[in-house]
Amino acid sequence: MIRVLVLSETAFARAGLKTILREDGRFEPVQRAIPIASLAQLSILTSGTAADVALAEIPDKRQLLSLAPSHEEAPTIPLVLLVNDLTRNELLRALSAGVRGLLRRDARPQEIFTAIEAAAAGLTAFGPEELELLIPSSISMDQVDEPALDALSQRETEVLALMAQGLANKNIADRLHISEHTVKFHVSSILSKLGAASRTEAVAKGLKDGLLFV
Repeated sequence: MIRVLVLSETAFARAGLKTILREDGRFEPVQRAIPIASLAQLSILTSGTAADVALAEIPDKRQLLSLAPSHEEAPTIPLVLLVNDLTRNELLRALSAGVRGLLRRDARPQEIFTAIEAAAAGLTAFGPEELELLIPSSISMDQVDEPALDALSQRETEVLALMAQGLANKNIADRLHISEHTVKFHVSSILSKLGAASRTEAVAKGLKDGLLFV
């Protein structure tokens, strides 16, 4: 059973989230009735908790993104946010601050369950609107020369899967029993083949194009 720390400013939202989590049977909700001012504060609220994943319902994105934590202050457990109307830059800032799941506040229960399970497994999950921000479907084939999806080698696919778990190059090297230099070469190749500007974007494209599964 996945223990979920439920964070929200309103009792109504907390009660609703707790109810759907309990009714599903796979989750054990925990709650804290503390106002949430920023991602930096979320990192404090998640520290020292026995929960496996934090689920935070955010009514005001301006407060949330007013101060992103440093790498050392990132949430100590995977964090799934329910927040509306993020811009692409705000979404990228949230991901860089350690957020592992992003959904709209009106997300269906099954979408929330999937995001929690993905975060608990070390993966990253997006709602369709958030994924559209990262990889707009409006980009036509005559605007960009998309690389072939089957261009990734088996080893590159393995490296991409470990990137999706948030592992650093050294950890990937240890897991695959290869040198860190080789991992850097594979990461560079993956970014090039997927046309991605960052590791986060490469993982997002891998999820969208069926190279990764959550």
